[in-house]
Amino acid sequence: MIFNSFQFVWLFPLIFVLYWGCSRLWPGRRAGDVAKYFLLAVSYGLYAQWSVPYTLILFGVTLVTFFFALLIERRKAFGRKKYIIWAGVSLTLFPLLVFKYFNFITGAGASVLQWIGIDAAPPALEWVVPLGLSFYTFQALGYLWDVYYAKIKAERNFGDYMLFVAFFPQILCGPISRPDELLPQIKSPREFDYTRAVSGLKYLLWGMFLKVVLADRLGIYVDTIYAEPLKYSGSSSLLASICYSLQIYGDFAGYSFMALGVARLLGFDIIKNFNRPYLATSVSAFWKRWNISLTRWLTTYIYIPLGGSRCGKLRTYRNIMLTFLVSGIWHGANWTFIFWGVIHGAAQCVEKFLGWNMAPRGKWSVLPRILFTFVIVNFAWIFFRLPTIGEGWEVIRHIFSSPAAPYIHPTTFFHLAVAVPIVVAADVMREFTPGILAGLNRYTVVRWSAYVILLTLILTFGVLDSGQFIYVSF
Repeated sequence: MIFNSFQFVWLFPLIFVLYWGCSRLWPGRRAGDVAKYFLLAVSYGLYAQWSVPYTLILFGVTLVTFFFALLIERRKAFGRKKYIIWAGVSLTLFPLLVFKYFNFITGAGASVLQWIGIDAAPPALEWVVPLGLSFYTFQALGYLWDVYYAKIKAERNFGDYMLFVAFFPQILCGPISRPDELLPQIKSPREFDYTRAVSGLKYLLWGMFLKVVLADRLGIYVDTIYAEPLKYSGSSSLLASICYSLQIYGDFAGYSFMALGVARLLGFDIIKNFNRPYLATSVSAFWKRWNISLTRWLTTYIYIPLGGSRCGKLRTYRNIMLTFLVSGIWHGANWTFIFWGVIHGAAQCVEKFLGWNMAPRGKWSVLPRILFTFVIVNFAWIFFRLPTIGEGWEVIRHIFSSPAAPYIHPTTFFHLAVAVPIVVAADVMREFTPGILAGLNRYTVVRWSAYVILLTLILTFGVLDSGQFIYVSF
């Protein structure tokens, strides 16, 4: 279910009423079980609404990781566990490799063969990547590795584990939850909490604003310029790159905040996936604020097992590069995503070498470092957005060689003048003056004025076409 759709507007309130109504119809622990399995049926039903056959892939990943976790826990010899864990990991990754990376791998292999003089026509599979495949696969793999390292006990209740993998607020675009965070909440009975519900509605409203007013409106300008970047001036391409940085933030953070809000309305607390990433003072700090759950997953299951920063400098740099190579590959089957990951990995290696990964020592250095970090991240997004690395370099060359006045559509001007300042002001106040913001929040008139303004902007200027989220394709 897409959060910015009319289906969500009428269907989620029905789910909300029926879910909490379970506690009124059945007494005691049974009420929690009924509510839990109702939520499981809703999660699978909403996923099946998109594709019934692909629901079998979701179920297959769930089934494989559930039973392999039990096998791992029953094998006391650590050596034998290695065979089981790698078998389980391989089977879990198989759908991801086939649906997302098969054409990329075969195409890369054919290119290598052609380079040595052998003509090859690789088979191409024409199918759609299952929604949320990367997210729920990584969540299931995290559970399997946690059982392997004895961080948690293997789950015995298959229904609980199914809901852990398929929980509908987060299955499409995350966040990637840890089993020790979400599974205990699934098992525990929940009572409706008014304060938590109000907090959920606030996140839902803010996430909707980020998606339909900021991201989708700026996306129209970005698509226009990047469709034929050389047709417009270099400054137009620069403005489009900045708009895309804001678009992808509004799109992905918008989904994450809405997922957080929906989960809270249902009595669950999931990780906050964004924490004002464009106010980071280094690329290293950026990744502690952007897609926090993926950064945590990569750190826990890739970076630390490789040795992390506990080894020599060269090996630490290698570990950083390998981790962000995986990050790039995770985002998509294209060399542009790999190159984007390499840029971020290399930037962090340079920062670590120069000591720039540490927090700024003086307050006067904060703003320059924020701007410098944003420039690096912004130019890396150009490769992320465009279909080839060559086109990315061409756009960057065009930015510096054609500095004529940018093309700005009146609608784009409105968002640069109104919507963007709202987002920037909100993030800056939360970052640097939280006390003032908390003081203003105590006044009812201020709070409700903010709600009304945001809702009015959503209804008046939002792109209410149920547009899909960018990260769904990853």
